Amino acid sequence: MPVVLERGFHEERLIPEVVAEQDIFIDIRRRIHANPELGAEVADTAALVAGLLTEWGYEVHSGIGGHGVVGQLKRGDGTRKLGIRADMDALPIVEATGLPYASRVQGRMHACGHDGHTAILLAAAKHIALHATFNGTLNLIFQPDEENLSGARRMIEDGLFERFPCDAVYALHNGPGIPVGQIVVKPGPVTAASDVATVTLDGVGGHGAMPEQSRDPIVAAGALIMALQTIVSRNLAAREVGVVSIGAIHGGATHNVIPASVKLLLNMRSTTNEVRERIENRIRDIVTLQAQTFGVEASIDYQRLVPVVMNAEGPTETAQHVAAQLVGEENVLTDVPGLMGSEDFAWMSQVVPGCYVVLGNGVGEWGGCMCHNPKYDFNDKIISLGASLWVRLVETVLR
Repeated sequence: MPVVLERGFHEERLIPEVVAEQDIFIDIRRRIHANPELGAEVADTAALVAGLLTEWGYEVHSGIGGHGVVGQLKRGDGTRKLGIRADMDALPIVEATGLPYASRVQGRMHACGHDGHTAILLAAAKHIALHATFNGTLNLIFQPDEENLSGARRMIEDGLFERFPCDAVYALHNGPGIPVGQIVVKPGPVTAASDVATVTLDGVGGHGAMPEQSRDPIVAAGALIMALQTIVSRNLAAREVGVVSIGAIHGGATHNVIPASVKLLLNMRSTTNEVRERIENRIRDIVTLQAQTFGVEASIDYQRLVPVVMNAEGPTETAQHVAAQLVGEENVLTDVPGLMGSEDFAWMSQVVPGCYVVLGNGVGEWGGCMCHNPKYDFNDKIISLGASLWVRLVETVLR
């Protein structure tokens, strides 16, 4: 399957042996796609990965932080150590693509491209084992449970970087709407921090015809919803980035009964620690004071899920250089807005200097359907590009 040329991208810059074998890894990608596994429970995908890495001569370590897998390959006497991560888990979504390799498991779908990320790193792993020249230690990290923003942290807590030290760690994600052949390698913040809060408003329930005898949490919740929307518009400068969304409201059961309690489920995104702190402080103040205004009691269960992915200077410059060799400097995007989505690669890049890149998944039919959509599909044409990027990175860093 030839790579679609977009924005001046030239397929001949890719590694010929990788391109020649891309159909093998397209088949592997589609096999993973048809058999999606959720969260931390990716036993079959992890077993497939471990088996292939073993076949190609890697020292394979399984069961790290659950079903995490690390394939290690050492060559020469070099002291440099490099890590590359791919995620393996799917989403609880009913697939609506109608593809011949669509999910065989009702209610589960690879709607974010982790099947493709795994296939890319496997394609690179095979070429590196059989053909690449390097001097040092390569650690290929296959991670479960990215979608719940906890798989990387569990692997780290299980001694990932103590057992497999890395001087730098890299990861990629596909980007629908970005042309094939363009790669985002952005310094600084790349994805947003993600936090959640459950706000409970406890009042006094009563008859809908006699609201004066109750303390109505529904009315308090309505006012609170509007007040929370002022945080971004009135507490952040125009140059600052933050999001406060209310994803669910739970309270009441029928028309004429004022409930005793209402819950609001919030999600917050931010791209700096200062904005993150300010958003949390404002939420706590607004919830407390709005509750007092309406005579109800408020409690807040506030959880910080994952920090910002921060691309470190050295690894980012290296990735920019390698990407430019493959797609040309004009197709390496360095000055673009960060993503408001979140990524638990952030945990890894807090421990080890890291770089997270975004690989164009295509435009047109590929750009019209974003990740987490029931009709999304990963573009198989970028497997050889992603694999070539990882191979060249290994040869550059571990030379």
